[in-house]
Amino acid sequence: MHTIFKNLTKNIEFSSDLKSNIHLFLTTNKCPQTADHCIDVGSEARRIALMFEANHEAAEIAGWLHDISAVFPSAERIEVSRQLQIEVLPEEELFPMIIHQKISKVMAGEIFGITDQEILEAVGCHTTLRANATLLDQVLFVADKIAWDQSGEPPYIKELNRELKKSLTHGAFAYINYLWERKETLKVIHPWLKEAYGELRNKVHY
Repeated sequence: MHTIFKNLTKNIEFSSDLKSNIHLFLTTNKCPQTADHCIDVGSEARRIALMFEANHEAAEIAGWLHDISAVFPSAERIEVSRQLQIEVLPEEELFPMIIHQKISKVMAGEIFGITDQEILEAVGCHTTLRANATLLDQVLFVADKIAWDQSGEPPYIKELNRELKKSLTHGAFAYINYLWERKETLKVIHPWLKEAYGELRNKVHY
């Protein structure tokens, strides 16, 4: 385990229950709301995976793990990424919140022993999606947007749910398109999001 994670885990006794371990890790490190959000996204990811015949167990695990990097404040995330030898894109440097997906991916492997590459890759792109996204990537991406971590109802939820009835790709695009229509208000447009937008737009024939 990388030394940067040692202080986060030194007072925690993990059990054989991954879900409990993730919740304990986040609450111990003063992120109780994120802990609950991760469990909610896991449940939602399982539900969506079953709808679209994806691996529901992998989807649930990816949901539990996706935001574990919340233990690092946004102001620290670029330095953390460099210590972990994660590539930092200019857009991430400008808006460090967005690099949390990449940090969560590393933490899932190093702290929780996840070796399933499909789970790790889904965790690593859950905020922005990416081009050539896998089924699991899209499941987690959509689940995170449905079980969002803000108060009230997401402003895009009706459109997303309507499109999700057509296909998982339609559901994923509904959220990306929502962002794209408001791109002037975004702090940055992540290149992975831009690539996903172009690819999915062609697939759903908007």
